[in-house]
Amino acid sequence: MSPHYVLDARTATPHFPGIGRYVTALARALPPLLAPDERVTLLYDAAHSAALPPPSTGLAMLPVAATPFSARQQWSMPRVLRQAQADLYHSSYYLMPYFPGVPALLTVYDLIPLVLPEQSSARARLFFRWTCGRALRTARHVIAISEATRRDYLAHFHLPAGPEGIEVIPLAADPRFRPQPPEAMAAVRDRYGLPERFVLYVGSNKPHKNLVGLVEAWGILRGRDRGEALDRRGGAGLQLVVAGPWDDRYVAPRRRAEALGLRDAIHWLGPTSDADLPALYAAASLFVFPSLYEGFGLPVLEAMACATAVVCSDRSSLPEVAGDAALLVDPHDGVRLADTIEQVLGDDGLRQGMCERGLERASQFTWEQTAQRTLDAYRRNASNGTRPTPSLWSRASPSLWSRASPSLWSRASPSLWSRASPSLRSRASPQAGR
Repeated sequence: MSPHYVLDARTATPHFPGIGRYVTALARALPPLLAPDERVTLLYDAAHSAALPPPSTGLAMLPVAATPFSARQQWSMPRVLRQAQADLYHSSYYLMPYFPGVPALLTVYDLIPLVLPEQSSARARLFFRWTCGRALRTARHVIAISEATRRDYLAHFHLPAGPEGIEVIPLAADPRFRPQPPEAMAAVRDRYGLPERFVLYVGSNKPHKNLVGLVEAWGILRGRDRGEALDRRGGAGLQLVVAGPWDDRYVAPRRRAEALGLRDAIHWLGPTSDADLPALYAAASLFVFPSLYEGFGLPVLEAMACATAVVCSDRSSLPEVAGDAALLVDPHDGVRLADTIEQVLGDDGLRQGMCERGLERASQFTWEQTAQRTLDAYRRNASNGTRPTPSLWSRASPSLWSRASPSLWSRASPSLWSRASPSLRSRASPQAGR
């Protein structure tokens, strides 16, 4: 029987910008690598299918009504997998069917609620630990997107298969991130009203991104000689450009900028079109990413792939992603961050060398490699045509599920899943962001 792998792409929605990009890129890269007798089916949300690749040789599409937040997936998804005659199920998120009835793989990204507990409520941390632990026990094999993530999961959870049960398969920048022609960079400057030279940050305003720290470092930099030396090095009116989704719950970065008198020194760009991102990266004089914690740090690779110099944090996964191609700084040291930005802007030779090393570094990460290693994991862990007996939950009616496990839904996660508040979903799902 032909090996049949099912990739859960229900996270390819605006709610999961980071995970959605991962699963979409993986779905595009897998089909050319399949053997003639292998096939992949993508499970997807019918309301958000535009970004996913169309059906092709070896690749099928199957819409699923239940979202990852729905309790209904616990009985409907095993039924879907059984009817599809799946040999392996790959979940891209820890909110998944916990009794899928087939061997399962799970991809994990970060542990923000546990590593930075002050940034989540006690309820969100409890929910995350319980559901993530349940997903880890369900999975036959776990994929971590960085060695830092793997270490964190081994430190905080007991994996049934031990350390050998979690494998590092890194991400990559999409091929569209590459050096851009001058006319593309000029067009993006005109479109967003940007100066000739600027320093760029791309990401959300969530606390772990340390945007307040970046604003304070920019204030230190602008305060030196009233910014005149900086303007001479970077061009008159040098600005910090902040691009990415904005969460209205986290107003501290803008308030801090106002308090420091940086109204005209920071351009709050907000969400930008994915189509504009390569030229935006390429047009920047420097990309700065001072995050306190990342599961991977894809914007660092994206900037490098566009031949832009990078200054980033020395925490979590960022050193292993950046290698020796970026300058690393302590994200809590605003003076050091300001000094490093000024150093790169003031030394064209240094910046050019960083651009060249960054291009080389980014070329070492490709989606073909990521997909091939993921496919190898599929082949090692699939049921090889010997499908297990359907689980109780795949045969059970919804009412039986409700009666059989009242503590699971009413006590462990009372208002979550389909009834969850958006804020709790977001806090318990830090990996959803960029």
